[in-house]
Amino acid sequence: MEKNIWILAGEASGDIYGARLAAELRTIAAERGETIRIAGMGGPEMARAGIDIRVDSTELGVIGVIEVLKHIFTFIGIFFRLVRQARRERPGAVVLIDYPGFNLLFALMMYWSRIPVIWYVCPHLWVWGKWRLPVLAKICTKMLVIFPFEVEVFAGTKLKAEFVGHPLIDIIDGRHDSSIVRDPETFLLLPGSRTMEVTRLLPSMLETITELAKHHPELKFVISAPREKIARLCREIECKYRMRHPELPALEIRCGDTGYFQQKAGTGLAASGTVTVEAAIAGLPLVVGYRLNWVTILLASLVVRLYRGYFTMTNIIANRTVFEEFLQHHFATAELLPALERILPGGSRRAEVEEGMREVRKLLTPQSSSAARQAALACYEVL
Repeated sequence: MEKNIWILAGEASGDIYGARLAAELRTIAAERGETIRIAGMGGPEMARAGIDIRVDSTELGVIGVIEVLKHIFTFIGIFFRLVRQARRERPGAVVLIDYPGFNLLFALMMYWSRIPVIWYVCPHLWVWGKWRLPVLAKICTKMLVIFPFEVEVFAGTKLKAEFVGHPLIDIIDGRHDSSIVRDPETFLLLPGSRTMEVTRLLPSMLETITELAKHHPELKFVISAPREKIARLCREIECKYRMRHPELPALEIRCGDTGYFQQKAGTGLAASGTVTVEAAIAGLPLVVGYRLNWVTILLASLVVRLYRGYFTMTNIIANRTVFEEFLQHHFATAELLPALERILPGGSRRAEVEEGMREVRKLLTPQSSSAARQAALACYEVL
């Protein structure tokens, strides 16, 4: 007996989660003497997991009104192509991983097409769209959440939200290398996984480490990029910056080694995103920031409210400041430098941050088996 399921992921983190989910779905099918066919939208991890990739989502992870408008016709073409294919193939269920701008509309089309929808990694409607909760509750068959507080968000709806644990717990534990010793002198820069993030954040990061190196000449600086395109962009920005500021300290730019340096580095400065949760689980103290297009930030201010008073997920999970965070013009050397001084080994906040990271890890750990296994079992129930 063959099952048929689709998985749609539009960003790098969703690509990783989708790959692990697919592996567990195949394991469950084999245990039950069945076969399962998996197709959808994703990136290199999902492709390596043997998923039939209908759309490569590697460069679809854009944020902001202006950025989305630049790619609007690409999104529209992909959207309707996938809708037509889903209606023709009639999968037993479609699993949507985060990526709400695209997936909310896709969920609605699947609901009208009578194809069950499972949402894995809840869209952050508790920040920008609480009014959409009843709609989501109606069009989704099941909601699988990875943050424990999200169960409360859906408490007033008919949709049962199931906390399955955060998949990063298993991913980070799986790549842990006991031979790696944390080096207090290694400083990690994580400027983001999107072109616009790196372009907006890296210059301020370079300015900050230039000043930091004057106070701490023993520090060794490393940039970790998620893929070669981003690594090339980092090299271009660094080269231009160094021409104007030759005092910039020596800087190594690596590609695909983020997991290694999250275990190796002593301190870091990062763009807000999934990487901050990874760092917390791995035990790497960070200072975090973000910048958006001003048009986007002005429009967002009309509908977005900071949940629990934070924009960094690590702080939202803990409901307190674990990683100090800086938004827009606050992401500047004048504010970043003292914040970094506070979390360097021996700094005034170092022990507090380390305790906060342990708390976050505990909150995200599933009660039984792995997060991917829990999610796969829940998906298989729908199939």
